[in-house]
Amino acid sequence: MAGEELLITQSAVSHHIKQLESALGTPLFRRKSKSIELTEAGTMFLATVDEAFTVLSEGTARVRSRSGQTSLRVSLLPSFAANWLVNRLGSFLKSHPAIELELDPTLRVVDVGRGEADIAIRFGDFSASKQSCVHLANEDLSPVLSPVLYGDGSQFQSASDLLNQEILQAKSGLEWQLWSQAAGFPLEKAKQTRLTDYNIVLQAALDGQGVAMGRGLLVREHIRAGRLVRPLSASLSSQKAAYWAAFDPLSKKLEAIEAFVAWLKNEMTLSVPRTSSPIF
Repeated sequence: MAGEELLITQSAVSHHIKQLESALGTPLFRRKSKSIELTEAGTMFLATVDEAFTVLSEGTARVRSRSGQTSLRVSLLPSFAANWLVNRLGSFLKSHPAIELELDPTLRVVDVGRGEADIAIRFGDFSASKQSCVHLANEDLSPVLSPVLYGDGSQFQSASDLLNQEILQAKSGLEWQLWSQAAGFPLEKAKQTRLTDYNIVLQAALDGQGVAMGRGLLVREHIRAGRLVRPLSASLSSQKAAYWAAFDPLSKKLEAIEAFVAWLKNEMTLSVPRTSSPIF
């Protein structure tokens, strides 16, 4: 894990730790058969290092502020980051050279009011949220599956035909619940597989493991490339399945935050696919 974050091998991490322990003259870790734990010296050293990094981070922020540079920490779902945002960031950074973005892909709901992030991009219905939230765009929901499962498409004439397929859902199950209610699809009778993250749901669909509920923004390129197919034309657009940007309106970085949120809203408005047969 440490090696992955530092972009070096695990053996290199172990080598650096041994060098540090040698320089300090005391072991920092107690090594067991299948795990390691901090020694008393390691615990004390970690607290000191944490404090030093905090001071360094605050100092870096002050220097950036004096130079006119603003750094925004953006919390967002891994699926949204990988399938929509990343390949569009260049245009924002080019037009806003004084703003730096630190992306934090996570399934955890952060509290922007406590400074856990400057902006949190969320999916669902946050219209009644107590935090300041800006509606970015509604998703366009429609089932998707691999061309192999689709075949010639003759077996998909109505929503009920999906009962013959494995239904792939993200942990919350929000998309399938909304679409099923609107389409009259008896979801409770279907064979279902629940997966932690929407990225995994998409990969399972690409691998021909079943039918996923496609979020239009995230599956658009897969459909264009022929990697996924919509077996039914009906789709659902609802504010209950929408993207929102949460932020602290009293933030000292508000100007930069509003610039990024405005850019997001514009880009997403341009990207939302228009289908010809919406359910409602």
